[in-house]
Amino acid sequence: MAELIAVDDPHDARLRDYTDLRDVQLRQSLERERGIYIAEGEKVIRRAVAAGHEPKSLLLAPRWLSTLEDVLGGTDAPVYVLDEKSIETITGFHVHRGALAAMYRPAERSVAEVLDGARRVLVAEDLVDHTNIGAIMRNVAALGFDAVLLSPRCADPLYRRSIKVAMGAVFSLPWARIDEWYGLPALLRESGLTTYAMTLAPDAVPIDRVSPADRLAVIVGSEGPGLSPHWQREADHRVIIPMAAGIDSLNVAASTAIACWQFRP
Repeated sequence: MAELIAVDDPHDARLRDYTDLRDVQLRQSLERERGIYIAEGEKVIRRAVAAGHEPKSLLLAPRWLSTLEDVLGGTDAPVYVLDEKSIETITGFHVHRGALAAMYRPAERSVAEVLDGARRVLVAEDLVDHTNIGAIMRNVAALGFDAVLLSPRCADPLYRRSIKVAMGAVFSLPWARIDEWYGLPALLRESGLTTYAMTLAPDAVPIDRVSPADRLAVIVGSEGPGLSPHWQREADHRVIIPMAAGIDSLNVAASTAIACWQFRP
């Protein structure tokens, strides 16, 4: 059973995991250094725990103690209790309904683990926006894809904003970050996956005219320049979403949703 600890000082050292949550660069370095991530809101906390992730601590407004009683009964982690105004002072923003948890990061999966048995894979190159990563994770999970592979520069799927936008899909969807990025096309081929690059290249085929392979990987590029020339060259197929006149592209999360729908199992 969790220990309930009433706190009246927002600067209490025991709350350091929750300070300055709006500072993205600081949080990314601190969270990786401490081996944690922050889950925000009751649903996200519940989904993290259901996925087997272990809380290091929780920070709750009093009204959440009864609502999360079952979660608190299953952990020995300390629960820091204070009013919502003080929580806002600590975190630097209005916390979603006054419920946060510092969760221990799970062991990272290897690329081999993620690809094992996967028939539909989404590959993301250099997506640095946490909201886009969260939305993509949610799309991929909802539309029947099996896994996600991320380039080294991609945003952290376990950053607070990514998790919130994904509604916890990052906990159940297998994903991995790959260091040997330029060798991945060959690895995907060796794994039996046909690759489809989302691109504006002149020879790209409209996505609704493509007959998808039985096992495939869809590759999407960064929010600004799009997919790198390397990936456009190395992919088995180049595909494009047809647009109305005057519009050349969609937001990467929207494009991913369309591609996952078109290539759904």
